[in-house]
Amino acid sequence: MKAIQITVDDRLLARLDRDPEVKQFGRSAVFRRAADAYLRRRGKARIAAAYRRAYGRRGAVPELEDWADEGVWPEP
Repeated sequence: MKAIQITVDDRLLARLDRDPEVKQFGRSAVFRRAADAYLRRRGKARIAAAYRRAYGRRGAVPELEDWADEGVWPEP
């Protein structure tokens, strides 16, 4: 792992430090988890945007609609 320095406003830091999970695992673990969640959401948003660009408003081919929840998005 690599140590980095970030700037956090005092009120947010105080709220963070009161959180039981932060007390148990530490700030770094919580920031790592938050960054990972952010990047996963962004990846899913990029895939969804590409899907919308490819299919537009009409959506997927009707015979494939039932399969929409079957796929698993690859990890970036």
